[in-house]
Amino acid sequence: MSEQRPTLAVIAAEAGVSQATVSKVLNGRADVAASTRERIEGLLRSHHYLHPGQRQGRARRSGLVDLIIGGLDSAWAVEILRGVEAECAQRSVGTVVSLVPPGEATPSSWAALPVLHHSDGVILVTASVTRAQRAQIEQAGVALVVIDPIDLPGNGVPSIGATNWAGGLAATEHLLELGHRRIAAIGGRKEMLCSQARIDGYRAALERAGIEVRRDLIRFGDFQHEGGFRCARELLALPEPPTAVFAGSDQQAMGVYEAARQGGLSVPGDLSVVGFDDLPMCGWLSPPLTTVRQPLEEMGRLAARTLFQLLDGQPLVSPRMELSTELKVRLSTAPPRL
Repeated sequence: MSEQRPTLAVIAAEAGVSQATVSKVLNGRADVAASTRERIEGLLRSHHYLHPGQRQGRARRSGLVDLIIGGLDSAWAVEILRGVEAECAQRSVGTVVSLVPPGEATPSSWAALPVLHHSDGVILVTASVTRAQRAQIEQAGVALVVIDPIDLPGNGVPSIGATNWAGGLAATEHLLELGHRRIAAIGGRKEMLCSQARIDGYRAALERAGIEVRRDLIRFGDFQHEGGFRCARELLALPEPPTAVFAGSDQQAMGVYEAARQGGLSVPGDLSVVGFDDLPMCGWLSPPLTTVRQPLEEMGRLAARTLFQLLDGQPLVSPRMELSTELKVRLSTAPPRL
């Protein structure tokens, strides 16, 4: 029988530390005491437990990176892919795209992706990483980075995102400055960190302005056109409908446009709309969409660079990195009608 490599839990128990500490050492983190690091590295060597990227040695890397994403049916996903592919191309590394729809990212579906047995690293997009999945990747000796995780990946797994709270704050403050007081918000899926952060920024802006945060003006969609349309129709049917809507994504904002059109309302004459993402088509909408820009392509690039840092054994400054958002004011927002 071949010798089976121990889990991180076994090594952590032998070293008298937590699994998170062992993971930090594996990922080259600097926030581990020298004596502890030396003890853990000794155990890793004795168990032949190599750092991701040392699995086969630099000279024997596959030259492939696995990008696992829920779908490519949105400009959001395409911008992320563009950034990952551009950074990989600079290093002559190939990008293999695997589609695992939300809710299907089970350990068995990971095993069904043959590229995972050969790729040097994995970039996950908007996924929730379970303990079983982390263990599967660690056992395979593959480096992992997550973009916009649904929840905190834990165990020192690096994640890339944007300043979602600040973006939600800026969007809502812009509407307040125009004079709006009945401002609605449509988030994405409630369990997603980025969605929660954007709604929290919206709440914070209202509270700073001394305006009551009304539950009936907050809805949660799915970041897609359909979710924005459905939520906007509910909001516009209220006895006191909003005069402005902060949509948690540009696609949801497009759904709000359609709900307003079907309701005989004009944007921004009757309803101001702010999106989030700044997708390439925002400037071509009628009217052009005011939105919060998050640097999607750069997020993809940073994820790939972070993955290469792990593969090269370089320490990371932080396991969580956020890029700045910026409000882009166009023609979809205006003062409310008196």
